[in-house]
Amino acid sequence: MKAIVHDRYGPPAVLRLQQVDKPVPTGREVLVRVHAAAVNARDWHTMRGDPYLARLAFGLRGPTTKIRGTDFAGRVAAVGPDVTRFRPGDEVYGEAPAAFAEYVSVPEDLVELKPANLSLEQAAAIPLAGNTALMGLRDAARTQPGQRVLINGASGGVGTFAVQLAAAFGAEVTAVCSTRNVELVRSLGADHVLDYTREDFTRDARRYDVVFDLVGNRSLAELRRALTPTGTLVLSGGGVSSGGSLVGPIGLVVKGRLLSRFVRQRVVVLTASPSRENLATLRQLAEAGTFTPVIDRTHPLSETAEAIRYVEQDHARAKVVLTV
Repeated sequence: MKAIVHDRYGPPAVLRLQQVDKPVPTGREVLVRVHAAAVNARDWHTMRGDPYLARLAFGLRGPTTKIRGTDFAGRVAAVGPDVTRFRPGDEVYGEAPAAFAEYVSVPEDLVELKPANLSLEQAAAIPLAGNTALMGLRDAARTQPGQRVLINGASGGVGTFAVQLAAAFGAEVTAVCSTRNVELVRSLGADHVLDYTREDFTRDARRYDVVFDLVGNRSLAELRRALTPTGTLVLSGGGVSSGGSLVGPIGLVVKGRLLSRFVRQRVVVLTASPSRENLATLRQLAEAGTFTPVIDRTHPLSETAEAIRYVEQDHARAKVVLTV
């Protein structure tokens, strides 16, 4: 089968389309014929091995997982002998390593039937970003109807899901984005939209019950200043600009964990782990019309390097999807 492979860290040029062995499902694994796969910031961070500290997990000398990608949607091609929930032909989506390929073998508990009302391309856009938004708002922030929720980075992959979910949870949503994305974010259900090139939410008099930070370019003091005295700050990743190429957003995460012990406001560092239960919840929400994935553009698998370059340079709005 064809897959996007790289053996060393570096720019998009290190990625290549290569013939590799097709996986064989065993035990409780499901073999999926991939129809579409989504690009995430995680892909370019792993591609570059950046921040350097993350290479302790990625692989010190080169990536441990040679095939890139995690989010996918497609049809079940075969199942392991212990699989009971799926059969060949089922349309599914999920999150697992090595998704930028014609086939991916996935543990049964990391895959779910795709939303019936969405295309495979739309379904592929959901797993990582949708799960992060869901866990950030539902689990970390414990969002309640009537709360004032600010989403910093509202036009990105996670942000476009977060705006829709926060509105569905009954919150009063303030979205922060750039000038060109104001109308997009407003169309997703934001009650208020702040253009960060003209307004600084950390210096505004308005205070929020929840600040969901998806950017990582503001200090903890600035972010906490936007909160009510008992508000919740949810930290989820961010770009390398928040800490440099040595530690990247890890520095902000560590500070957040330490600070959370000493302040009245809740500071939560989000770890969004994939699960079938959350995929099922996202499927139900999508089928109910609670959210619709926003896709900026699609690329064929052979143009993965260009797709990742586009996401890395921050030109992407919402999700970029590969068609296989």
